Amino acid sequence: MNVVVRYRTRPDAAEENARLIEEVFTALAKIAPSDFRYTAYRLADDVTFVHVAHHEGGDNPLAALPEFAEFQRDLAQRCVEPPAPSPATIVGSYGWTS
Repeated sequence: MNVVVRYRTRPDAAEENARLIEEVFTALAKIAPSDFRYTAYRLADDVTFVHVAHHEGGDNPLAALPEFAEFQRDLAQRCVEPPAPSPATIVGSYGWTS
């Protein structure tokens, strides 16, 4: 399963959002789920974030992370454009996942 999530934060909340995302990646590195790929992008406007997740099945490892719960806790207050998750189909990929 592939999911793409896009949202826009308030300018004064963008750094905090990036910090919380980094904490999620630190936690993911500790548990190292083999069937999960996750990337987060901060776009050039500095307030738009795009997350791309590829999960091959089973439980989503993000759901078990306290750091992800902390990231989500005040996300609505940090955003001016709420998260818009969308299932996605890979059309092509090089060096990331297939």
